[in-house]
Amino acid sequence: MPSLPVPVVTIGLLIASNIFMTFAWYGHLKFKTAPLVTVIAISWGIALFEYILQVPANRIGHTHFSAAELKTMQEIITLAVFAIFSVFYLKEPLSWNHAVGFAFIAAGGFFIFHKW
Repeated sequence: MPSLPVPVVTIGLLIASNIFMTFAWYGHLKFKTAPLVTVIAISWGIALFEYILQVPANRIGHTHFSAAELKTMQEIITLAVFAIFSVFYLKEPLSWNHAVGFAFIAAGGFFIFHKW
């Protein structure tokens, strides 16, 4: 059985991990009346699944990418997942200044991955 390339596995796990992370960090914002201790406990439970995916993503990914490259991928994926989450789950619009700021951060990926 052929295995998937390391970059595909790494990016896939990071995307899945970031979906859990975003819900753990920001999902409770729709439930402002829930007790803080409750949302903390639920967030920690969700974050467990984030770590179950994120740790292997970095372990597997580090066989192909540097730590700086992994961190850069993580941040760019985080922004993409968060932008989708913010618009569709929190119903908060993103404006042009958010897009420009996110684009500058993503452009940093060019410098990290470009071999000079």
